[in-house]
Amino acid sequence: SLIPPVTFEVKSDSLGISTKMYLKVDVEAGKVIFKKSKEGSEDKYFMHNKILQLVKSQKVHTRLVIVVETEKEKVQRKEYVFEDSKKREGFCQLLQQMKNKHSDKPEPDMITIFIGTWNMGNANPPSNITSWFKSKGQGKTRDDTADHIPHDIYVIGTQEDQLGEREWMDVIKNTLREITNISFKPVAIHTLWNIRLVVLAKPEHENRISHVFSDSVKTGIANALGNKGAVGISFMFNGTSFGFVNSHLTSGSEKKLRRNQNYISILRFLNLGDKKLNPFDITHRFTHLFWLGDLNYRIDMPSVEAENIVTKIKQQQYQELLSKDQLTIEKKDSKVFLHYEEEEITFAPTYRFERETRERYAYTKAKATGTKYNLPSWCDRVLWKSYPLAYVVCQSYGCTNDIMTSDHSPVFATFEIGVTSQFVSKNNPNNESQGGIKFMNCVANLMTKSKTKFSIEYHSSCLESFVKSSEGENVEHKEGCLKVRFGSQVELTPIISDPEYLLDQHILISVKSTDSDESYGEGCVALRSAESSSTDFIISLTHHGEMTGTLIGTIQLRTSEGKQTEKLYDFVKIERDDTAVSKGKSPHSSPTDISNPNYMGVGIKAGIPSDMMLVGGWSYDMLPKSSPPGGIGGKESSPPNRSPISPKKMGPGMAVRSPPGKPPEHMSEDGRPPEMFDNPLYGSREMPKLSGRKEQDSQRPNRKDQLTPQDAFFPFPKILEVEGERPPPVPTPRNRSFTYSETKPPCNLQPPGLKKPVVPSRSDCGILPKIPPSLPAKSRPDPPPTKPRDYRESSELPSKGRPRVDGLLRPTQTVSKEVNQEAVQVSKKGRSVK
Repeated sequence: SLIPPVTFEVKSDSLGISTKMYLKVDVEAGKVIFKKSKEGSEDKYFMHNKILQLVKSQKVHTRLVIVVETEKEKVQRKEYVFEDSKKREGFCQLLQQMKNKHSDKPEPDMITIFIGTWNMGNANPPSNITSWFKSKGQGKTRDDTADHIPHDIYVIGTQEDQLGEREWMDVIKNTLREITNISFKPVAIHTLWNIRLVVLAKPEHENRISHVFSDSVKTGIANALGNKGAVGISFMFNGTSFGFVNSHLTSGSEKKLRRNQNYISILRFLNLGDKKLNPFDITHRFTHLFWLGDLNYRIDMPSVEAENIVTKIKQQQYQELLSKDQLTIEKKDSKVFLHYEEEEITFAPTYRFERETRERYAYTKAKATGTKYNLPSWCDRVLWKSYPLAYVVCQSYGCTNDIMTSDHSPVFATFEIGVTSQFVSKNNPNNESQGGIKFMNCVANLMTKSKTKFSIEYHSSCLESFVKSSEGENVEHKEGCLKVRFGSQVELTPIISDPEYLLDQHILISVKSTDSDESYGEGCVALRSAESSSTDFIISLTHHGEMTGTLIGTIQLRTSEGKQTEKLYDFVKIERDDTAVSKGKSPHSSPTDISNPNYMGVGIKAGIPSDMMLVGGWSYDMLPKSSPPGGIGGKESSPPNRSPISPKKMGPGMAVRSPPGKPPEHMSEDGRPPEMFDNPLYGSREMPKLSGRKEQDSQRPNRKDQLTPQDAFFPFPKILEVEGERPPPVPTPRNRSFTYSETKPPCNLQPPGLKKPVVPSRSDCGILPKIPPSLPAKSRPDPPPTKPRDYRESSELPSKGRPRVDGLLRPTQTVSKEVNQEAVQVSKKGRSVK
């Protein structure tokens, strides 16, 4: 795939005089040409190895400094202003592509991933869906200059998808070939009824992807029907683990709690990733976990506000509507998607449109029981959760304008992601000293009334096997909270002690009961935070999506001598607002001025009480601070896992990884307001007026879905059979009378902003309710003997495309879409229920 040269018009300030210039990026030749006129001859050019760094201004989103090495080996800074921030982003992406193409590194250290989700509405897609894969439409979109840059991996999730697997795969491959001239290779495809997830990768990555797994979970009626649920795919890319979940949750504005329960069920029973990490669910099993799909969370406003909502959408007043978004509210209250992140939403709600147009929302629907309202809502979302200090930046997040066959608009999101490879030390093995990781003075604050004893398990891919600490001492036990002190020091011996390897590693921690081996909380520690010396840390502990406590302690990292190799994602830096790099100086010699925001906020505690100790970037939930952490330069920065172009306001209860650095002003330094994106509801562009089509009310699973064997076209390692090699997780009843209850006053160990977890009902996802206090013997009735229900008996593991006979509805039957009526109507043409 050849990327054609791209020319950018910029302005250069010299002695206070603004001069127009042109920068021509030739990715294939590996050089950037500086010209004074667009069609004129080149005045000067710099080869890729002479371009040392790109420095973005955080305040002025159009300003960029290019640091180059001149003929006399001097470092020179060239400052330019682009037409808009999207042009600046396109320029940076092209230069990153050029650096990567001409790099002498055998393995990549950064890749880009496209993630798309679309509820197809049981209709065939239009003939042209390229805008979706090019990230074109509303919201944070990709610039035209980056159109020819292919992503490394494409992940496409669909719901209400009536096409067969092979038919849909052909549509995607042909579309990508049209855009990129590359024949992408299928990594995996998994379908549960009409919910489907497809992963494709560049052919050059074929040998880098391994350990491919897939699974599905049903959350339809009685957790037996697959019209609602999730499919997941996971794999390793060299040394980095990835997980992707595509879910279609319960519909209906009033079914918010049921959606929360769907999420918990998927979290507990989706069986992906390394089976050695049994104490951890999927939120901790992957370096990067992406959750996409039709999550069906609605705008929580009265139906009489429908016209008012549409008016606000036309005026692009999204913030007021987002404040009523159910997912935003539930996430902020820690009831769902705990510690997940989502890029700022700057596009119109993607549901519910009249088909064949994007100018009108169809928010009423006539039913036998009366008129039902489906207020315009952001049902289709992409969220992610990464290990602390792992590099991930969202480059685009929006929806298309021109794909109108469904009542949903397709949503896209693209990411830059740091990856690690199989490590080969550059040090002399004879001189290499033994490395070590020490954990000391650990104290766990658990929300439990249990009187059991606890120990800590340490898991990591950098260890030969997991390490278990000695038994801790329960030092406090009051009002539902327990403090456990682990006095003994634990030393972990990594398989490689080179700092370049270790600083990219993470330690997973599980606090477990010594008598039942049940986990009471899991968390993650980044070794990069212990780069300098002995460092104090605090991490959140969670279990099955609920907050269960915190763990504080000290970590010390001892490594052999070695030098960190600069990564591709270090090529683009962010210049902070409060300082500027002195002209003529190399940014490499001034680390306090220029910082990669993905490594900001790392420091050592100073004068902070032990129970409030916080090291930036270590904790998923940061506690309020009165002073910035002792990070690089000791000043705040933008959040690490968020693009600095559109920093996002963060409330005290929202999940962040380092102190937010967004200025409150909505006006940029150059006096211009932030860019507005075209919205067809504005009437700013002429859209074709086509006749609308009534929504199809029935869901029609297609028999083709079950007929395509994966092995026929998969060059990647075959997906490992879950049935034979991966036993499903055995659920344990959680009638723990010692879990935290809000009926009692909370103790001072409770983290701020904690809400009572939502406990799913037994009928919804099989979680048993709390057992009430027993009655006196004489007044106790004789209940009939009951057998505890196995809530996995009605869900099935993937069988790689084979139809199942399990006494339930077959996937090929016709099922009514009216989930709100909680009833299933089998059509006359469908098979009978056995």
